[in-house]
Amino acid sequence: MGTHLYQIYIERIDPQQNMARYYSLAIAPTLFGDLSLIRCWGRIGTGGQTRVHLFAREEDAVRLFLRLLASKRRRGYRPRPPHARAH
Repeated sequence: MGTHLYQIYIERIDPQQNMARYYSLAIAPTLFGDLSLIRCWGRIGTGGQTRVHLFAREEDAVRLFLRLLASKRRRGYRPRPPHARAH
């Protein structure tokens, strides 16, 4: 079973396009011993949407985690700057 913690929160903010979005990814164990990749996304300040993927192997969950993260980074999502305050 997974011994590492995989979790990230990233944002894409562009005032010229009225864009303020977030995307989070986390890998967590399920009650049945499998792993789940939980991803949440939406406009900052809203509940957004959630999707859960189930995996029997940690390697498969991490592979999807990294693929989704790379895709979002290419689209301009970045970690929130440390000086930014949550609203």
